[in-house]
Amino acid sequence: GINAEYGDFSNKRVFLRVDFNVPLDKKTGEITNTQRIVAALPTIQQILDSNCRSLVLASHLGRPNGAVNPSMSLRPVSVVLQQLLSRDVNFLEDCVGEEVVRAVSDAPQGAVFLLENLRFHPEEEGSSLDANKKKSKMHT
Repeated sequence: GINAEYGDFSNKRVFLRVDFNVPLDKKTGEITNTQRIVAALPTIQQILDSNCRSLVLASHLGRPNGAVNPSMSLRPVSVVLQQLLSRDVNFLEDCVGEEVVRAVSDAPQGAVFLLENLRFHPEEEGSSLDANKKKSKMHT
């Protein structure tokens, strides 16, 4: 959980980086072990119990090399998280952009969001594949 020294989340939008890098069955895409999701539940629940305005969760999954890879989508995680929390989890198809900003801005009190895999963007990877399929550091 979160220590009270982190402050009051009441009526605030909270952004939380979580570790939902869960193992997936290569054939079915099913989550084979939910331990990392379960481990985040006490912190998530404490923030929700503090009457936050909304909670935005962000994670990476696998190593998609800065490109969209449907087999590494966090959508299945949102389904499991919704079951474990017994409340709606709004899955957003991206982690940046106007649609994400609009969804979070217009959210009802207590809404929970899970952003799409952060590593679908090369900026999050820290490196990407060059034309020869070799890892290369991003230069910004």
